[in-house]
Amino acid sequence: MGEKSAFVIDADWLEERLGTPGLSIVDASWYLPAQKRDARAEYDAAHIPGSVFFDLDLVCDLDSALPHMLPSPALFARHAGSMGISADDTIVIYDGPGFLAAPRVWWMFRIMGVFQVYILDGGFDRWKADGRPVTSQPTKTAPNVFHVDYDASKVVSLAEMREIVRSGAAQVADARSAGRFEGRDPEPRAGLRSGHMPGARNVPSASLSENGELLPLDRLKSTLEAAGLDLSKPVVTTCGSGVTAAVITLALQSLGHGDNRLYDGSWTEWGGLSDTPVATGKA
Repeated sequence: MGEKSAFVIDADWLEERLGTPGLSIVDASWYLPAQKRDARAEYDAAHIPGSVFFDLDLVCDLDSALPHMLPSPALFARHAGSMGISADDTIVIYDGPGFLAAPRVWWMFRIMGVFQVYILDGGFDRWKADGRPVTSQPTKTAPNVFHVDYDASKVVSLAEMREIVRSGAAQVADARSAGRFEGRDPEPRAGLRSGHMPGARNVPSASLSENGELLPLDRLKSTLEAAGLDLSKPVVTTCGSGVTAAVITLALQSLGHGDNRLYDGSWTEWGGLSDTPVATGKA
C-alpha cells in the first residue's frame, strides 16, 4: 500500500473517536438522478452516530439558475453554525460511495477557512458493510457561531474561464466521464451541448479512487500525469456542475499542488451557453 493523502482518514480512526468533543461528522451524500438514490432518505434511515446531513442543494446560492453554486460566506456560516459546526472543530466528511460528493464539501469548508477537515476513506457504504455503528436517531446539535475566512481566489468565474480557455493560462482538468467529455454521451441535464472546453484534459473522477478509497499518492500522480497534466503548472478543475471537480482538486492538493482553482459553474454553465467554444473527441 502506497502513501495515502493527508486529507483522508480511515474508519478505524473515526470509530475510535465517535462522541469526542470538537469532532464534527458530516454526511455529504448527494447523487445524480440516474443513480436513483435519495441521500436524505438514506441518512434518515441510517447514518454514523453524531453525524449531521449537509444538503448540497440547500447549502448553495439559491438565487442562481445553476445547481448548487457556492453560497455566500455569510450563508455558508449560517448553515454550518446551524449544524452545530465550529470552524475550530476537526471535521470529517463522508458520502455513500466514498469520493463522489464528499470532496466538494471538503473543498467548501477549506475555502471558507477550515483546514482541519478530512474525508472518510471507503465512505458510508463500506462503513455499513463492515458492521460499524449506525443509527437512525436524529443528531442533537446546539447552534454554533461559525467564523468564515473565505478565499475567493480559489473559485473561477465564467469570465475568468473564458480567458483561461482563450489564453491557455492554466490547464483545465475535466472530471466528467470520457463519453461526456468526448461528446459521445449526452449530458444528464437537458439543454446542454456535448463536448469539452478546447484544450481541456479528461480526468474522470472515478479514476482517482478504487473500491471507495482514494488512490495512494503515487497512483494519483501517475493518473493525473497520464491524462496530460503537468503538475508544475496551474490547474483549473471542472465537471458537470462543480461537484466531482473537487475530486481532482483533492488529488492535486494531496500531492502538494497549490496552484489550483475550481470553476464553479462547470459544464452546466459553459455547455448551456451558445457563445462558449466547445470541442469534441479525445483531449
